[in-house]
Amino acid sequence: MIRLALAGLMLLASSGAPVLAEVRVALVIGNSAYVNAPALPNPKNDASAISTSLKARGFDVVEAMNVSKAAMDGVVKQFADKLPNADVALLFYAGHGIQVGLQNYLVPVDAKLDRERDVDFEAVKLEFILRQMEINRDGKTSIVILDACRDNPLARNLARSMGTRSTSIGRGLATAPAGLGTFIAYATQPGNVALDGTGGNSPFTAALLKHMPLPGRNLPAVFIEVRKDVVAITNGQQVPWDHSALTSDFYFVPGASGASTTATRAAETPSPSPTAEAEVPPIQRKADLVRAVTTTLEENVRLEGRVISSSRQPNPQACRELCEADITCRGYQHGRKIPVMGRCEILDRVDSRFEDRAWRSGVRSRM
Repeated sequence: MIRLALAGLMLLASSGAPVLAEVRVALVIGNSAYVNAPALPNPKNDASAISTSLKARGFDVVEAMNVSKAAMDGVVKQFADKLPNADVALLFYAGHGIQVGLQNYLVPVDAKLDRERDVDFEAVKLEFILRQMEINRDGKTSIVILDACRDNPLARNLARSMGTRSTSIGRGLATAPAGLGTFIAYATQPGNVALDGTGGNSPFTAALLKHMPLPGRNLPAVFIEVRKDVVAITNGQQVPWDHSALTSDFYFVPGASGASTTATRAAETPSPSPTAEAEVPPIQRKADLVRAVTTTLEENVRLEGRVISSSRQPNPQACRELCEADITCRGYQHGRKIPVMGRCEILDRVDSRFEDRAWRSGVRSRM
């Protein structure tokens, strides 16, 4: 059975499947059909489109549309049950949100917020979901995407009932604390209101759907492009916001990116003379030291040096392409056995090369 499991993992690595050994799970909620507030046109569309895109990126998705408080609690529990084995956990929420006393709440479709005490019973505290995503997941990646800053009549009703205490109800959402390994993105800056949009998706989700499938962009780079698109579409009214405590790179789609930019940088950078080229360290074997300079893949070779990026890649060729797309790359290595299977490390300095059956690697000459 162990041999069969290992064989299956190796097959995934060689097939170019997007997930590899990385386990990705997501909770996607879209609330449009509010009972005690006007319906929102787009959240259900937004969540459905994001769910489809995430499934194509290798996520195991728990999907919920137009959910009541009881149903919302249920899907959060279902999502939480999947978290212990997840390398990457993602929450996407579209619908009404509210902040009370700097705490953010996601609002189910049947919520009735007549009094301040109703909030804890009628809505789902975002901090509770964040806590579930952090428990026993040290060093793992958590991604939270909130398209929930729409103009909210439920918040206005609640503020009227609270009188002088209504100042504790903020506009839009508050900044949530990001635990280690967590990235949180908002449709607009804290305290502002996002647009629902006049098309089939909100401006924020439309931009995310555009940039999520593009290969070779890490998470911050994706949201930089999302921000630029939304600012342009809304004439600066809406500025997507994010904050991060990530400890590793994450790519929706691994692969080379920015070839034209890299080519431009390469053209602007003078090439050193052949005599100035640094010598590649030898492979250190028990018998002797063998000097080698190569741009091709070598089996059973591990590099030591300065790692500038680490990500999951479907195969060694994809890892090599990342190196070739980065002018600062001196070498790359791709894990071929558990626990490093699928890991791609890019180095800008190679100090040593060792015989190690868990890796495949390549070192290139400076161009």
